[in-house]
Amino acid sequence: MSKEGAACARKTSVGGQALIEGVMMTGPKGTVLSVRNTKGEIVTEDVVFTHIKDKIKFLGWPMIRGVVNYIETMKLGYKTLMRSAELSGQLEDEENPENMSKLDRWLSDHMGPKLMGAISVVASALAMVIGVFLFMWLPIWLVDMIDEKLVVGYTFERLHPLYEGLMRGAIMVVYMFLVSRMKDIHRVFMYHGAEHKSITCYEKGWDLTVENVLKCRRFHPRCGTSFIFIILIVSIIVSSVIMIAFPQLGDKSLRLVWMAVKLLVILPIVTGISYEMIKYAGRHDNIVTKIFSAPGLWMQRITTAEPTGEMAEVAIASIKAVITENPEDDSL
Repeated sequence: MSKEGAACARKTSVGGQALIEGVMMTGPKGTVLSVRNTKGEIVTEDVVFTHIKDKIKFLGWPMIRGVVNYIETMKLGYKTLMRSAELSGQLEDEENPENMSKLDRWLSDHMGPKLMGAISVVASALAMVIGVFLFMWLPIWLVDMIDEKLVVGYTFERLHPLYEGLMRGAIMVVYMFLVSRMKDIHRVFMYHGAEHKSITCYEKGWDLTVENVLKCRRFHPRCGTSFIFIILIVSIIVSSVIMIAFPQLGDKSLRLVWMAVKLLVILPIVTGISYEMIKYAGRHDNIVTKIFSAPGLWMQRITTAEPTGEMAEVAIASIKAVITENPEDDSL
């Protein structure tokens, strides 16, 4: 296919995630991770992960499965990311006294496992607080400030969700761009590109060779990046409708109530809708899917990078381990 963005030869459910020096893939045969170790060898391991929807059937229903899948993806992603750090030798490098900073060496010498565990919990909580600050509170504060300084008026107040969503998107783009400048993260983004290219190669019906994989584009409509932006777009629409229906929520005295409604009520609904949309986009190629996929595909110019041939080899090893000889088994 010469045209970029042309329909794939087949639509599949195969998906993955970039890891540290590797790729995780999920397909009809299960989930595996492939990592290049310190000896330069590609190590492929099965990942044991039980999906809750296999035990509780209604959690696999449309609209509900989106939230469940998102939580499980986060858990699986963290599990495989930590395992890739072990296989690639990164944890060993960090634990080597010669590679430790003075602060890390002091912490290792003076703090026991319990205290280090407590510090990890505090660090996780702090990361969550920073996330809420950046993507929840800051956009609201900036829009309020613009409203007060420019005295835009009633119409602007009714469109707060729209402007908050646009501000949130802008903050996300800047944040991801700055993160992508970090050397280690950029390398993970290169593996992200290898993951996308290998899946696209398989969907095109091409042989999974390094040459063919590198020919493919590194952007894919079913990427988690696209999912995040679809959540953002749907969130703007749903929040705007609720704000129009209940304008009293725009009152600054109810700001905390509005944030709680967003987190506890709107976010699960939006996640469910967005998941169904990303599934639809994976099966179809029309003007609607192109519009909703466009922001995420553009953002992938930041969250993915062109991989090397060695990275493509790792992605190929990963995808080959989860697909069957019958392409129909992988169809959406």
